[in-house]
Amino acid sequence: MQHCVFDPQLVQSIVDELKITDLAKATIGQASLLASALEQRTGIPFIRMDQGVPGLSPCKIGREAEKAALDTEIAAIYPAAEGVPELKEQTSRFIKAFINIDISPEGCIPTTGSVAGSFGSFIITSQCTPGKDTVLFIDPGFPIQKSQLKILGIPFEQFDIYAYRGAALRNKLEEYLCKGNICAIVYSNPNNPAWTCLEEEELKIIGELATKYDTIILEDLAYFAMDFRRDLGHPFVPPYQATVARYTDNYILMLSASKIFSYAGQRMAVACVSDKLFNRKYPALAERYSGAGLFGITFINSILYMITSGATHSVQFGLAAMYKAACDGEINFVEETKEYGRRADRMKRLFRENGFYVVYDRDVTEPIGDGFFFTIGYPGMTSGELMRELLFYGISSITLNTTGSEQEGIRACSSRMTEKLFDVMEKRLKAFHADHPIATK
Repeated sequence: MQHCVFDPQLVQSIVDELKITDLAKATIGQASLLASALEQRTGIPFIRMDQGVPGLSPCKIGREAEKAALDTEIAAIYPAAEGVPELKEQTSRFIKAFINIDISPEGCIPTTGSVAGSFGSFIITSQCTPGKDTVLFIDPGFPIQKSQLKILGIPFEQFDIYAYRGAALRNKLEEYLCKGNICAIVYSNPNNPAWTCLEEEELKIIGELATKYDTIILEDLAYFAMDFRRDLGHPFVPPYQATVARYTDNYILMLSASKIFSYAGQRMAVACVSDKLFNRKYPALAERYSGAGLFGITFINSILYMITSGATHSVQFGLAAMYKAACDGEINFVEETKEYGRRADRMKRLFRENGFYVVYDRDVTEPIGDGFFFTIGYPGMTSGELMRELLFYGISSITLNTTGSEQEGIRACSSRMTEKLFDVMEKRLKAFHADHPIATK
């Protein structure tokens, strides 16, 4: 490793200081802390691919609306658990404009980021029906969601979709669903970390099986409309964001402001419950919470309110304004976020030129697009080995095995790449490649 940027002994010493017992299993937070510590200790900048932090300016319309809301002194008033009417109405409209499905405003519930939304969703879905208490992950996925289930003590199952795309997904899902204990199925679309996108055939399979086995789908749309292979940025005209909601009534959609409006710091999202599920009565919920047992009301008042006591008042008005502007055609948030795709395309080319390959490289019928995340492997290296070796060359990441993937490689994020870093990345990847020659048969 004669071309290393960071001394391996220094890296190991900071790993020890941070009490990271196994780099191959390091969390997103641990990987981020390690890279930051090395930067601070040496003054040498890292290529930061570890944490999915937005790399664009926050939407001005949201900021101005939030400032105006604060000027009304609402900061002194507790927000209602169900959310302010303006946000609920604009969320319903936004869903119609960009997904072309109908969800009533009452089912659009603000949460303190989608992390709080999934936390609450895991609680309620695991309590609806006795005997159905296990969550199924279609992996790879967001590691934090499994951590939430560990906190809650809710059991979960998981499988890597890599070998089960298209029609093969049906039999794989039924292996789990036929047991009768799966209460919810979770996935992100576009996918974090692979950036794969479920196609209509797959979403139809998921929806049909959700209805057949009475299972609730938790569809994480954190990267909403960021499949840049299609122009999804025009309200009320096709093409629309793909969703399982076309194929079942058993769903909660999680819409986050973090990436599409670069509004991550304000922790704002909306959990959108289908009308039929919102109004469905579950005897087990009625017994547990001494109420009517209605899914939506229980979700809002008995669960989400107990987690955060409502979502920050002023930010709700900020998100409402951004949704309204998008629906009115005043902003094209998709055009803004396409910058991530341009960065990913350049990053992938640099990796490929230096012996790397894209791990999850295809959807069912076409190559994956370029966006916020992608996955990278290197011949002959495990996930942990690659993540560790790249650290010595000033490139941080997380391993695929921490996301539920059975493939070897790392997750790369394009969000924090800037123009001046591309030359740095190229030099470091060339150095890595020179120090790690690929064996030829």
